[in-house]
Amino acid sequence: MKHFLFVLASILSIHLTAQDQAFRHPDGQFFSINGAKLWIEQKGTGEPLILISGGPGGSHLGMHSFDTLADACKLIYFDAYGRGRSDQARDPKEYTLARDIEDIEGIRIALKLDKLSILGHSYGGLVAQGYALKYPEHVSKLILVSTFHSFVMWQENDDNTNREIQENYPEVWDTLMILRDQGIISSDPIHQAIYSRVPYGFLYAYNPDYFRKGLDPGYPNKFNPTVYYQMVGKDGDFIVGSDIATFDFRKELKNLTMPVLILAGRYDRVAVPKLQVQYKRFCPQANFVMFERSGHNPQKEEPAKFHDIVKEFISK
Repeated sequence: MKHFLFVLASILSIHLTAQDQAFRHPDGQFFSINGAKLWIEQKGTGEPLILISGGPGGSHLGMHSFDTLADACKLIYFDAYGRGRSDQARDPKEYTLARDIEDIEGIRIALKLDKLSILGHSYGGLVAQGYALKYPEHVSKLILVSTFHSFVMWQENDDNTNREIQENYPEVWDTLMILRDQGIISSDPIHQAIYSRVPYGFLYAYNPDYFRKGLDPGYPNKFNPTVYYQMVGKDGDFIVGSDIATFDFRKELKNLTMPVLILAGRYDRVAVPKLQVQYKRFCPQANFVMFERSGHNPQKEEPAKFHDIVKEFISK
């Protein structure tokens, strides 16, 4: 995901139903993982499925949109280092993709699991791919939702979201260009505030009505912009830097031997179909599904179809 406030909206957004109004987190506790306390919640029974949230910088909160999968497996939610209830780093340079990958291994060990399935959404898909490539012997199944295979894809999606704003919200774009001419960059709060004028649903949704309310407004540190701009670069909404400027899984994905499921949304404007379908070439052994009435979050916009596809994949 690209722009800070859009990322924040993605993590908080969920369709408000009677069940959502009474939402309660499952029981959780802190575990010591690689020298930090990470918050972990678990729900359901059966084979373990760890859910890795997006951003980078998002807490696990948005991953509760996958709760319906608890009838098929044991869901493991966690707040990564610097996010949600988990410890924050004294030095932002500690926030890295490599650290996030190693923390998945730390969680596996702490929970005394031999193998686990992994679901990564958006940025979380980077962590999921990196872990599956480094620790394939501990991965039962890999599920990637609206994610990115390389820094090239991330940059092209940066360019696409900015192009969409320029074409469809010219008044927002013109204001932004005035600020950028003055040296304002992505990580500056005023830059983020200008982006917030573009409705979340414009770039991220097929049906914006599914994204009107946030889940659990009292949850702490839902999104940490320090993590985000440390990992995408100080001007990462235009030019990706830091960790996001270097990751590239394209040549390795074909070597994955565990079952792989890749899910994308036709109306996703931040992980666009043109680039999503490239997974068919880089990871030809995977099962690829395009959701025709979804944006960046098919689990919210086509929940029944999403549930059935993932549940069948997990049960095989």
